[in-house]
Amino acid sequence: MRTVDRPWRGIHVATALPFNDDLSVDYDGYAEHVRWLAENGMDGVTPNGSLGEYQTLTDEERARVVEVAVEAAPDGFGIMPGVAAYGSRETCRWIEQAAQAGAQSVLLLPPNAYRADADAVVEHYRAAAAVGLPVVAYNNPYDTKVDLTPDLLARLFAEGLIVAVKEFTGDVRRAYEIAELAPGLDVLIGSDDVVLELGIAGAVGWIAGYPNALPVASKKLYDLATSGQAQAALPLYRDLHPLLRWDSKTEFVQAIKASMDLAGRKGGACRPPRHALTGAAADRVHAATKAALDKGYC
Repeated sequence: MRTVDRPWRGIHVATALPFNDDLSVDYDGYAEHVRWLAENGMDGVTPNGSLGEYQTLTDEERARVVEVAVEAAPDGFGIMPGVAAYGSRETCRWIEQAAQAGAQSVLLLPPNAYRADADAVVEHYRAAAAVGLPVVAYNNPYDTKVDLTPDLLARLFAEGLIVAVKEFTGDVRRAYEIAELAPGLDVLIGSDDVVLELGIAGAVGWIAGYPNALPVASKKLYDLATSGQAQAALPLYRDLHPLLRWDSKTEFVQAIKASMDLAGRKGGACRPPRHALTGAAADRVHAATKAALDKGYC
């Protein structure tokens, strides 16, 4: 569960971003979504992640999304904006903007303009940490081509540059090595389809996608997985896994938005070049979402 002194803990929903018919940002709809997630047991939100399509936003839109999240959040609800950028100076500006808006922590990818070496990664996080907000590292070597290996994470943590890592590799063995090499570094579940495995391994948070559509069921699964109740969690995990695995697929934004629409939330369209799911992929998402809803998961 999220705590005041460690506001990055608990379930932070990597929020999908609603658009109007002309694909302008629906800020009112986004504010309502943040409030709804808080009402349904989430601990916080992560605006401007990949699920929030931050790469398609203007600087003005990106800044306003963070401000709207902070304004909509009830007391005690965490805001952890994504602050990824091609350059470290630009990243620092986004951290400064997040701090000014009232965020409690930030989520940061390693340099992603090229395959950075370890020293460049450390310099990047050193610059980010100097701004002053707690930094959660985001390990996604599939998209960034930079792997925050357990030994590199230990190096970053030892210098006080990061407080946690969103672990997206899907390699659940890493949680144990991270705990050995960097005791005290919080591991956050980074992909929905390993929530049980990383929960068992000691994760203390989840930066999550599918709670955008099914927050109550997702919270129940997380609570069971992180409290030593694996056997009780397993039936629910099996039921939800046909949906959860979409979080680690290329079409994750479209899939989660489609599930939101079916669950009565505003998922809606994506900005180009993403387009709506069609064919067999759409059929699978629709069938899995309907099956979950028919079982009363919400």
